[in-house]
Amino acid sequence: MRLFLVRHGQTHANVARQLDTAAPGLDLTDEGQAQAEALAERLGGEDLGAIYTSDLVRTQQTARPLAELLGLEMVVLPGLREIQAGDYEMSTDWQPYIDAVARWRDEPHHEIPGGDTGVGFLLRYEEAIAQIASDGHESAVAVSHGAAMRVWCSVSLGLPPEFFDTRRVDNTHVVTMEGDPGRGWRLLAWGDEPVTHG
Repeated sequence: MRLFLVRHGQTHANVARQLDTAAPGLDLTDEGQAQAEALAERLGGEDLGAIYTSDLVRTQQTARPLAELLGLEMVVLPGLREIQAGDYEMSTDWQPYIDAVARWRDEPHHEIPGGDTGVGFLLRYEEAIAQIASDGHESAVAVSHGAAMRVWCSVSLGLPPEFFDTRRVDNTHVVTMEGDPGRGWRLLAWGDEPVTHG
């Protein structure tokens, strides 16, 4: 299948530089709503069979214009939720969270205090992706979150870590890939940047 993995639009927490990972999360800003409309225009021409979101409101608000344009219901998959910040929730100091997630490359059982471990996060995210793939659509959109997308992609796409370290995941960023959980995923484009393979 072809999967468009999309980060949500701008939120009030993004503007305030707050770590907003718990449910239900803050709403999109006016700019975020405009980004959601632009996303609908960008992906509206794709032959999409389904639209999936996390259980945080910002992903559903981001997906809604596209869902309305295509006449599709949004399917909520809690496993697509952001990496849980735990004790760092709503902090404006992101570094401890970033450092904890970075440790997962060598210590996947490391726990963000009060939040996710690398193993736990990947298990629930993989289960959500597997659910999407098992639904049998040739093409689908999943609206998720920046840190979650970066970590899952770095594990699942078979590219060197440096690829992800040097690339941004901005609001409504689209990662285009194809494949399935059994045979693996192949990255086609990182945003507007096409990716060529060996």
